[in-house]
Amino acid sequence: MVMENKDILATLGENPSRRDILAHWEPENEVFWKRYGERIAKQNLYTSTFVLTLAFVAWTMWATLAPQLNSVGFHFSDNEIFTLAALPGLVGATGRLIYTYLPAILGGRNWTLISTAALLIPLIGLGGAVTDTSTTYDTFVLLVGILGIAGANFSSSMANIGFFFPKSEKGLALGINAGIGNLGVSVIYLTAPMLLGLSFGGFFGAPLVNAAGHEVYLQSVCYFWAIPTALSLILIWFCMDNLPIPRQSPRSMMSIFGNKHTWLLCVIYTCGFGSFIGYSAALALLVNREFPEVSFAYAAFLGPFIGAGVRPIGGWVADKVNSGSKVTLYSLILMLVACIATVMGIQSHNFPLFFGSFLVLFFSTGFINAACFRMIPFVFNNPVHSSLVTGFTAAIAAYGAFFIPKLFGWADGTQGSVTPAFNILIAFTVLTIAITWFFYVRKGAGIKC
Repeated sequence: MVMENKDILATLGENPSRRDILAHWEPENEVFWKRYGERIAKQNLYTSTFVLTLAFVAWTMWATLAPQLNSVGFHFSDNEIFTLAALPGLVGATGRLIYTYLPAILGGRNWTLISTAALLIPLIGLGGAVTDTSTTYDTFVLLVGILGIAGANFSSSMANIGFFFPKSEKGLALGINAGIGNLGVSVIYLTAPMLLGLSFGGFFGAPLVNAAGHEVYLQSVCYFWAIPTALSLILIWFCMDNLPIPRQSPRSMMSIFGNKHTWLLCVIYTCGFGSFIGYSAALALLVNREFPEVSFAYAAFLGPFIGAGVRPIGGWVADKVNSGSKVTLYSLILMLVACIATVMGIQSHNFPLFFGSFLVLFFSTGFINAACFRMIPFVFNNPVHSSLVTGFTAAIAAYGAFFIPKLFGWADGTQGSVTPAFNILIAFTVLTIAITWFFYVRKGAGIKC
């Protein structure tokens, strides 16, 4: 229960320590928020956002390296290469199911420090592995699997940051954390092609030579991003806090699974974030298959950049109109139209229509993701349950990193066309639109979110 203004001021005194402020955290108390809470909350948010961006860089890094392996002297089958490319998505999504609960157990700052430091192991390990063509497939499976835990950082980050802000500002705060964090996908697609050709004066080791006779520094991608990851540990230690998050019994934690809204929101967020991360992984492959005449290496970042970049705007809009559900609904409709137009671009072999529609599709995912996360604390009034549902929906949606590329591979392999895969995704979007309208938007839905 929120204390009255005079009570919280009397409790904290004139010059409370940071520890006392954190111990009496009441963001819904306007006086507390303006006088003490806002500055601390934003400091944690900005630090968390930077660190989460690095996590997304690490999580999607292998998608930029896997296609290069055989061209520089490795000898893996297509199935092995695909498995390596898909592994981070599987590990990251599964890890999110656990990471959601760890900030409450270990503390937000403590867990962010541990989970970020852990990324240095695969980054440095892979930097060495890709320089030696005798590195075994099992070694890559181990290192790439460990790298996949970077994707799990999203759930713990969102679960932690959500507790710092009042309901009225959660949409924007979570949108900034998630949206800018998601930009890591775009950052790695933009920087990897450049880093592959940089020797850094031989500091990172000797290059390998690809089939075209060009020197390639696969290790530069790994080692370069290990540096800011290591430096971020200092930032975490000095700029983040362990906010006392109420711990729940396992029985209380499991109670969210008996609530139908947990699963409905999973569907909605999967349609948003699952599409964002899945299409990010599949876009370059689709272009190579459908438009082989188009050079796409330096344009692969653009879709993820738009999807991540508009996510904070989506959170802000949802806060301003005071309805995450309506913003979600309209964005889903836009996604449906864009997806249909994308198929038309493929069928007519019209690259401008295909790529333009895909960019609109990414744009819609940013609004869906932000607005859906804004819905959760209004559907679940209990802050702890809201945090747990946020983490769980993020975990389920992350499987899109595996299933969407796999779906396109299945359609291409069995049907000779990717159109059936798009048809399935279109049908899923229609289902999500119906769920959003019936349970959260229509008159008489019973929940204002």
